[in-house]
Amino acid sequence: MTLQEWQQLDPAAAAREVHTRLAQRLRPGQVRAAVAALASEADLTRELAAARGSGPLAGVPFFAKDLFDTAGWSTFAGSTFLPEVRPARGDSRWITELKRHGAVLAGKSQLHEFAYGITGENPHYGDCEHPHFAGRTTGGSSSGSAALVAAGVVPFALGTDTGGSVRVPAAFCGIYGFRLTPGDPWIRDAFPLSPTCDTAGWFTANAEDMRQTWRLLMAPESVAPTPRGAYLALPGLDPDVATAYVREASALAAPLPDPIANELRSTFDPAAKAYHTIVARDAWAVHQAWAERYRSRYDPVVWQRLKRVDDLSAADHEHADSTLASVRRAWTEFFADYDYLIMPATPCAAPLKADCTLALRSRLIALTAPASLGGRPVLTVPARLPSGLTTGLQIVMRDAKSPAIDWLLRNAETKA
Repeated sequence: MTLQEWQQLDPAAAAREVHTRLAQRLRPGQVRAAVAALASEADLTRELAAARGSGPLAGVPFFAKDLFDTAGWSTFAGSTFLPEVRPARGDSRWITELKRHGAVLAGKSQLHEFAYGITGENPHYGDCEHPHFAGRTTGGSSSGSAALVAAGVVPFALGTDTGGSVRVPAAFCGIYGFRLTPGDPWIRDAFPLSPTCDTAGWFTANAEDMRQTWRLLMAPESVAPTPRGAYLALPGLDPDVATAYVREASALAAPLPDPIANELRSTFDPAAKAYHTIVARDAWAVHQAWAERYRSRYDPVVWQRLKRVDDLSAADHEHADSTLASVRRAWTEFFADYDYLIMPATPCAAPLKADCTLALRSRLIALTAPASLGGRPVLTVPARLPSGLTTGLQIVMRDAKSPAIDWLLRNAETKA
């Protein structure tokens, strides 16, 4: 259902619908893998009734990734112990903003532990699977939020994106995603992975709902004429993904001229390595006060990523900082002439568990790291594959209020 269709339900029916869809549309074991906390039907009915007439999102239930503090619930961030070292602090600023518009928090969504992963795997609560393709991942780290929107349990859900954690699940699950920018007010009080790259974001099931929520939350000042965009061809895509990417991107933009494309590809090439260095040192700074004491309770894979910092040299840090500066400079120069750049969001469709390897993670980060290091907002639009699975376009924007976003979403809705 769309935002408006949810709003047409009375509070009791809407609350019942959330619980019914959660039980019926997720496979056994997947509720625990997708949901970290859930309001009871009675409490949700009461909250929906209280929100009636209170704003443009009145009567709309949503889930929030369990990195955002919410009154009455602990924040675990996909772990088993975070409340023991960091008590929750009441509603985060973004939760408060959404409630101000009338939206009602139905629950908190599950994630890759501490948001330090892109495949949606979690040994504590279960791997989060694509709701329409058993055994395939949603992607992560905003796995639960993407699954709940893709399954139609709620019309939108909050996520975060450091290195692709909105973009990849949106592409894999065939939904729309939007990531904001590092350091904005809505990410500052979320539990961090890497403050250098962390951003807030959200998912919707269709283009018009994304357009409505974007216009409401971003309050763009104007609508421009047809914006100027381009798409960038990148190597390493599966053949079916490459075909879908060019087909969908060509409908929205022309290919980037070769001289500019070659320069960007050269600049972006070391971005993944720099991203891993920056996130490793940022993440260790977040966790170091308690990490050794709780070592046995971390996902071993996440622990290994945290301890990568021990292997970094001064030269690694220098290279990462230099790459960060050059990538940001390249984006600034690009946006002097263009309004948006389209890039592939994923190199493949949603993988099976056996395919969630380090090699896959490297392929994904190679595509997502340039926008992450650039600190740029990104709209993700799904692209369907012949198999019925999906990939996506990550459309990198100059800023989160760019009127190009409105144009892109109107065109995406027309195509759909």
